[in-house]
Amino acid sequence: MTNTSHTIADIERDTGLSKDTLRVWERRYGFPTPVRDAQGERRYDDGQLLRLRHIRRLIDAGHRPGAIVALPLDALLALSPDTQGAEIRMSAPAGASSGDPDAPDLPDHLRQWMNLLRRHQTRGLRASINQYLLAHGLSALVRDGLAPMNALVGQSWLEGRLAVFEEHLYTEVVLRVLRQAISQAAAGRSAQPPQVLLTTVPGEQHQLGLMMAEAMMVLEGCETVALGVQTPLPDIAQATKACQAQVVALGFSAATVARDARDALEQLRSLLPPNVDIWTGGQCAGLARRPRTREAVAGHTHLARLEDIGEAVARWRAGAMSAGVTA
Repeated sequence: MTNTSHTIADIERDTGLSKDTLRVWERRYGFPTPVRDAQGERRYDDGQLLRLRHIRRLIDAGHRPGAIVALPLDALLALSPDTQGAEIRMSAPAGASSGDPDAPDLPDHLRQWMNLLRRHQTRGLRASINQYLLAHGLSALVRDGLAPMNALVGQSWLEGRLAVFEEHLYTEVVLRVLRQAISQAAAGRSAQPPQVLLTTVPGEQHQLGLMMAEAMMVLEGCETVALGVQTPLPDIAQATKACQAQVVALGFSAATVARDARDALEQLRSLLPPNVDIWTGGQCAGLARRPRTREAVAGHTHLARLEDIGEAVARWRAGAMSAGVTA
């Protein structure tokens, strides 16, 4: 990671930690420790940014801020969910957790994709991913190509091996490939229930996992309606009614605070008809764990893995058949 000076707004955008939170931690725990520029504004170096990334990830995994904010980087790494194998559920290959494209056990296609990304060869990266798609099919691309590559890119960013713009380049390349692949897959199939509306709630900006889930649903024969990201809850309810969707699928990233996710789900549940199911996916650790009874969300099913989508669709169809639902 280069020696860069970051504003508090930069830190907020990068980590998802609010400016108020950063200021409170500075007073309460003695970290972060920004310097002041000529205008008196806080400036943070790369080392502090790296620590804050790990702190945010640990908090999402259930650690209390008071127990970890003041810890040095090596102590944070020792607590990392990746080290303990507790958070990343999309099976990353051996060597991927280091974010190192030269790791000896890294599959050839991941090594090639990472090297192309680091050289900013987006056309070559897109061509290579498309070649994998043609050779192995859409399901294998999502499951064995993109899922571990996402983990590799995410870990590389966390360790400072990739810049934020490089992560964005990767995301845009993959979204472009997936849009075309989903369109082609849907054109060759007759859609069957359930009709699934896919989106994210306000504040949740990550679209890649959502589109990977859409690809798997299309392969199961579902008709999908994609709204993109950050749709207000009333609009999700309105779109569900207008499109006659039977399932609302929401993506939540690891950066999402579990309490916020559950609050949004509770509000959305109250806005939707009781016969509309809510499915969630992604790496929000709090949704993957069984919540306390008082925090439970009725009518909500969490799909921790991409492979769970097929089972969820089969269960829905079995239930609809027994209830006499055909559309």
